Amino acid sequence: MTTAPTKRLTTSAMIASFADPGQRTSPAPFGHALSRLADERPEVVGLSADLAKYTDMHVFRDAHPDRFFQMGMAEQAMLGAAAGMAEAGLVPFASTYSVFATRRAYDFLCLDIVEPGLNVNVVGALPGLTTGYGPSHQATEDLAILRACPGLTIVDPCDSVDIEQAVPALAAHPGPTYLRLLRGKVPTVLDEYDYRFELGKAAELRGGRDVLFVSTGLMTMRALQAAARLEADHIDAAVLHVPTIKPLDTETVLAQLRTDRLVVTCENHTVIGGLSEAVAATAAYGRTGTRIITAALPDEFLAAGALPTLHNRYGLSTDSLCARVKAEL
Repeated sequence: MTTAPTKRLTTSAMIASFADPGQRTSPAPFGHALSRLADERPEVVGLSADLAKYTDMHVFRDAHPDRFFQMGMAEQAMLGAAAGMAEAGLVPFASTYSVFATRRAYDFLCLDIVEPGLNVNVVGALPGLTTGYGPSHQATEDLAILRACPGLTIVDPCDSVDIEQAVPALAAHPGPTYLRLLRGKVPTVLDEYDYRFELGKAAELRGGRDVLFVSTGLMTMRALQAAARLEADHIDAAVLHVPTIKPLDTETVLAQLRTDRLVVTCENHTVIGGLSEAVAATAAYGRTGTRIITAALPDEFLAAGALPTLHNRYGLSTDSLCARVKAEL
């Protein structure tokens, strides 16, 4: 018996959605959520550094052209302008790729926006390994850079539900925020759970006796998938979703850590300076003897290639999570 050849992935898979084949998705949830918010709040404005189409800001631009500002390929100037708008009483959402918002424009973010505590919402697309275009586009270290910035709220949403609920919450928050944006056709997952986004709060999505996944961003989707698959091997896994990286909900995290379960932290970010280290520090300061392993990107510049291939290679796929848990147990 012959088997059908595996379909060869083309270069389009480098920028394809990370959604699984046949998975429910929602188109441009950030852009639509921002447009709805702007219908209610006339002070909301949008800025883009020549990437409106690729950060879903084009939806807002088309709905509210008089409140959209195209700043060109000038991320530093965009953040400076957003700071000025916030000083004048507006509520800016400034969007670009995460690599440009963090690596290129950090000083402007830190001193123009965060130090004075302005209500500017920086929206960074292509966080972590959500593009196959190599280190120039992969913001694998943005959380490590920004967690050290005093007074900055950082959100890493799981899916379209998280994004749609986070946008108004970020606008209502009086200080500066950074949103790791999932763009395009974004999976819809959390509507199947009794979940509502609450800034600064973690949420237990499912309970389990043997394993605890502490996850953020798109890795919460993968943790839920892994937990469902592990049931077949009689492994009972819980999932704690941590959408707000800073300030971390240490009270809930500590409460979940104080068991004898294997803890697996899951994040679409380098193992250095992100959720994994935040959870480990929380465990250490809270004097728990919890065994923690990490599912995160390695401390290296990643390869270019098709997203499904890279997620398998670097341990972000559901198959990788299941294999890791079985090996550890």
